[in-house]
Amino acid sequence: MTDLPILSVVTFLPLVGAIVIAFFPARAARGLGLATALLTWLFSLMLAVGFSATPERGGLFQYVEEASWIPLFGIEYKLGVDGLSLVLVLLTTTLTWVSILASFGPIQTRIKEYMASFLVLEVGMVGVFLALDTFLFYIFWEIVLVPMYLIIGIWGGADRIYATIKFVLYTLVGSLLMLVAILATAFAYQSANGGDWTGAFDYETLAAFAGGAGFGGTLQLLAFAAFFLAFAIKVPMFPFHTWLPDAHVEAPTAGSVILAGVLLKLGAYGFIRFALPLYPDAAQTYAPLIIVLSLIAIIYGAIVALVQPDLKKLVAYSSVSHMGFVTLGIFIFQPQGLQGAILQMVNHGLITGALFLLVGIIYERTHDRAIANMGGLASRTPVYAAILGFFVFASAGLPGLSGFVGEFLALVGTFVVSPIAAAVATLCMILAAAYLLWMFQRVVTGEPSEFIRGLGRRLTDVSPVELLTLAPLAALVVAFGVLPGLLLDVIDGSVTRILADAAVGSPIVVEPWILAAGLAILAAAVVLRITSLARGSPAAAPDGGPDGGRAAASTGASEAAAPEAAR
Repeated sequence: MTDLPILSVVTFLPLVGAIVIAFFPARAARGLGLATALLTWLFSLMLAVGFSATPERGGLFQYVEEASWIPLFGIEYKLGVDGLSLVLVLLTTTLTWVSILASFGPIQTRIKEYMASFLVLEVGMVGVFLALDTFLFYIFWEIVLVPMYLIIGIWGGADRIYATIKFVLYTLVGSLLMLVAILATAFAYQSANGGDWTGAFDYETLAAFAGGAGFGGTLQLLAFAAFFLAFAIKVPMFPFHTWLPDAHVEAPTAGSVILAGVLLKLGAYGFIRFALPLYPDAAQTYAPLIIVLSLIAIIYGAIVALVQPDLKKLVAYSSVSHMGFVTLGIFIFQPQGLQGAILQMVNHGLITGALFLLVGIIYERTHDRAIANMGGLASRTPVYAAILGFFVFASAGLPGLSGFVGEFLALVGTFVVSPIAAAVATLCMILAAAYLLWMFQRVVTGEPSEFIRGLGRRLTDVSPVELLTLAPLAALVVAFGVLPGLLLDVIDGSVTRILADAAVGSPIVVEPWILAAGLAILAAAVVLRITSLARGSPAAAPDGGPDGGRAAASTGASEAAAPEAAR
């Protein structure tokens, strides 16, 4: 396997599958798409088998592939994997084949295009986690945008155009600023290197330079701010989260699984991989603000999820709250905190991905997501109720399941730095249990509602294919909950190296007026957001569109898709 460019295989095999699908009839698209995703997953498992997680090598990049791309500016095609990127690549390849399998029933139109879009999306996601050249990282980052735009815009619900435009606009603003920061960083490096562009976009070279001579304070503050905006939008952090509920509600089920399971992790990964090592002084400077924003996200997401009448939107807002623990764990600069953040990224992908699958399963049978209509499902669909209960308790942080470990470590690390922040985040876990268990009670327990009784025989329990999509996620939730060392041992070296890179930084002195202006903007954002919710803005509407309305169709199976697209 040493002679096999396995990183390139894992990255571009889905692209080969997408091209093959284009030349085969539509009836073969499902099988080819699933076969390609499974083959990519198997190669990623080979990657894991050959990975050395020893203390000496666990923090180093392995399987490095390097080739000159644009030598005039020192841009290279360079891929590598460490413990951090390995666990996220495995998460991506696992959720991709699960999502494709889950699409077999719901997606009935433009199947070739759908499968090709999903495979191209996988190329971008895997590439982001493996790229060791900042320009190459940006290319993969942008590749992700196009297929997700198509998946939501073509196979989404009634307000999909609104949701996709909002998603693209938010993401593009951050991405373009990140590109400017990447170019500015490269230019600063070549200026300090006597005009030589060699290594100006190489991540390892830039990280070594940042840990030595380092970049100037002004560049760090501005470049970090640009990276922060791109990554905060993708996470998403408060107050940049408003695109997420609309995108989740309008996306087809598999699109929501990938959006929550992988795409949100791109932003958190960017913080860990690029923002902390390249701009350590700026990271230390901005850390208090980011910790406050993380706590706001944890509180805000939980409170808004508590009052959601729409099942899918409740799960979407829970992501805002859960991802707040990730950014909190990253910016406290503690080993337990960063370990908890990475574990929470993986666990959130598994648990929330499964919750979106479960929402999609019941929507396919009822064409409704209103929690008020779902009472008494346990008596009609007992297997579905049991599986939903399992993942609800996992999301609430039940000890013994993976959702507990990540949040616990993040809270332990936070307590070392700020007991007050840890206390606030811990109290918010009670809110998480409240909105999840209250939802479960209303949906599952009691006598069947009039709506459920009216469905008659159309309301069936989970099918074997649906069980097959949920079983591996459940198995991993139990495995990582009982044996978290399976992940901790792999990421330990990466955590140590990244924190060592960040530790060389010291806060940059900022003018008081700048600090005051930033706090004023933050306070205004909080007040405006609360005001908009109180007035019943789109963020609080049951269906994510500007005027709320009934639950939108979630897949291309709806016969209304074509007229809606024409409109």
